[in-house]
Amino acid sequence: MLHIIWSIVVGFIIGWLAEAFYPGAQHLGFWKAALIGIGGSILGGLISRLFSRPQPGTPFHPAGFFMSLIGAIILLYVCLKFNLVS
Repeated sequence: MLHIIWSIVVGFIIGWLAEAFYPGAQHLGFWKAALIGIGGSILGGLISRLFSRPQPGTPFHPAGFFMSLIGAIILLYVCLKFNLVS
């Protein structure tokens, strides 16, 4: 249960930062920013695993935070481009 709450909180922080870095993005609110951040974390994790895999048993990938932010910005761009978020 704590893992789900932690994912929502970190997802909101990533979504909020992506919203702050993306030019022209409106205020999305807590839940939309959290969903953008969680989706961006998943997308960023998939992208980072294409280029380098962490050592077996390592709980933290060094580029995880930055790739989550990049993934959230990409996801925010797609959502705003196709009018999925208003």
